[in-house]
Amino acid sequence: MKLSYWEYKTWLSNIDYTIVGSGIVGLNSALFLKARFPNAKILILEKGVLPQGASTKNAGFSCFGSISEVLMDLETHSEEEVVELVTKRFKGIQLLRDTLGDANIGFQKLGGNELFLKKHKALFEKCAASISRTNKMLMPVFGKAVFKLTPNTFGFEGSNQQLITHSEEGQIDTGLMMDSMLTAVRNRGITILNSVEVQGFEEVGDNVAVKTNHFEFKTNKLLIATNGFASRLLNEKVKPARAQVLITKPIQNLAIKGTFHFDEGYYYFRNIDGRILFGGGRNLAFETEETDSFGQTKRIQNELEELLQRVILPNTPFEIERRWSGIMGIGDQKKPIVKQLSNHVYCGVRLGGMGIAIGSSVSKELANLV
Repeated sequence: MKLSYWEYKTWLSNIDYTIVGSGIVGLNSALFLKARFPNAKILILEKGVLPQGASTKNAGFSCFGSISEVLMDLETHSEEEVVELVTKRFKGIQLLRDTLGDANIGFQKLGGNELFLKKHKALFEKCAASISRTNKMLMPVFGKAVFKLTPNTFGFEGSNQQLITHSEEGQIDTGLMMDSMLTAVRNRGITILNSVEVQGFEEVGDNVAVKTNHFEFKTNKLLIATNGFASRLLNEKVKPARAQVLITKPIQNLAIKGTFHFDEGYYYFRNIDGRILFGGGRNLAFETEETDSFGQTKRIQNELEELLQRVILPNTPFEIERRWSGIMGIGDQKKPIVKQLSNHVYCGVRLGGMGIAIGSSVSKELANLV
């Protein structure tokens, strides 16, 4: 596409910082850069009509890790590393809330609950026996004991009659959060160009030459915040992971409140607008779901519906209104990749399905590298 003089002059000349990706990390990085450099010209490029990946497609959990996840992490990480992971999530949520305000993200602290299917009796017993130890380990993070046994008062069937609840977890309205973030970015004079896919880049002297599907231009610094799609542009160890989600039509007198996990976090659900949002099942087909292509599979969708009917809403009629998927960026380690790649190129990727919790802190760290 040939740009006019006006188009190039207005939007693509004298760019100080170009950010690839308008998700949580990309938008927040722009805000933190603008706070550091008020006069900088900042451009955000987004390949989708709306933000792609997981930022507008997640379940809206403000979570720090269920107790089974914490115990699982302790098998591959040191205690110090696990505490560091949880700390980063906790501080990241606080930073998100401070940046946008609770009302602008729909934040509600209703608690996070882990339920255990009857076939996972051994896991429940292991987790219940570890509550005291885990609370002690995480006391420096939360300043209180956060995990406790609570009764299953929600009518879940096929599961243990006790839940393990995290008192500090909550939920947000993902659409409201992203809309608030987009508004904040535009109000600060930062340009976002949608439907522009970066196909490659090359450092040329003191600039970076960027090639897109529509045009080419130069920028002083390039920040890559594409998370699950990072392998298309970078050689970093980031694997895409698709998460499939569905939501019901409104259910009259829905009593379920809060966020819920089971099967070591591979399944998750919550209430929203009188509905149940339910996602997961990636563990049924890891190879199939290691993709950066959006879509659903019959196997996982059928499993979600069956669990919804058999466990979550056993005595409540429901209808599915919508299905979708999001693309996460994961790796062998849960630590995100935030680093300088060359003189003028930086990245903040591999958020491991914790974009809401750590996206703000990762973006601040990325912006501070520049």
